[in-house]
Amino acid sequence: MKNKLVIGNWKMNLSFEEANDLIIAIGDALEGFHTNSEVVLSPSFVYLELATDLAEEYNFSIAAQNCSEYENGAYTGEISASMLAALKVNFCIVGHSERRKYFHETNETIAKKVDLLHKQQLIPIVCCGETMEERKNNEHFKIVEQQLVESLFHLNKEMFGHVIIAYEPVWAIGTGETATPEQAQEMHAFIRSLIEKKYGAETAYNAYILYGGSCNAKNALNLFMQPDIDGGLIGGASLKTSEFIAIIEAADSAAKDN
Repeated sequence: MKNKLVIGNWKMNLSFEEANDLIIAIGDALEGFHTNSEVVLSPSFVYLELATDLAEEYNFSIAAQNCSEYENGAYTGEISASMLAALKVNFCIVGHSERRKYFHETNETIAKKVDLLHKQQLIPIVCCGETMEERKNNEHFKIVEQQLVESLFHLNKEMFGHVIIAYEPVWAIGTGETATPEQAQEMHAFIRSLIEKKYGAETAYNAYILYGGSCNAKNALNLFMQPDIDGGLIGGASLKTSEFIAIIEAADSAAKDN
């Protein structure tokens, strides 16, 4: 049985007090039942020290939402991978569609971030996904393959083993639209086939490929039951304790049934 991975991406939300309360509420709820899923919370940069301190008391890990493509230096406002490592962060999201869209990040930029995170022994959570226009034009496989090849496939086999991929169809993020389980599975299976061609069957099987895009308590189980979906990168639903816990419970159920 392969356990699931559930990551809550809080994006640019919550006050300090709200973040503190949510972390404690999720931690307390997780202590109320035994989960085999790995749970990761990803708050804003300014709450990372709070989160990593509290994570030591609870059964979850912490991810940053981004990092700089530069190692250090005169880059005002940037946060380096080494700074994240010093805070005992475990993971870092890179290449999120919002970073690509609003901050014009390229696959080359993401590749640089991946390398810097590996240097600090942090696990990159690398996002990929197509727009609705690209899907309608039947370019979705081509786009996702290009994103992965250019941002990840320069890694050797050992380094690739310390990467998480999150497929997030851009048209389903924050829109209320969700890829059907069949659509999501089709893309996840395609991604796994690319990994197998590049790195072999064992690496492909062990790779974690998550679904992101309006995943919630109602649709999580159907998504997580798909054979190539290893968990979720959860946005808005991760800001509500009961909803996030329900998604984790769905992940546990799916892992037992698969």
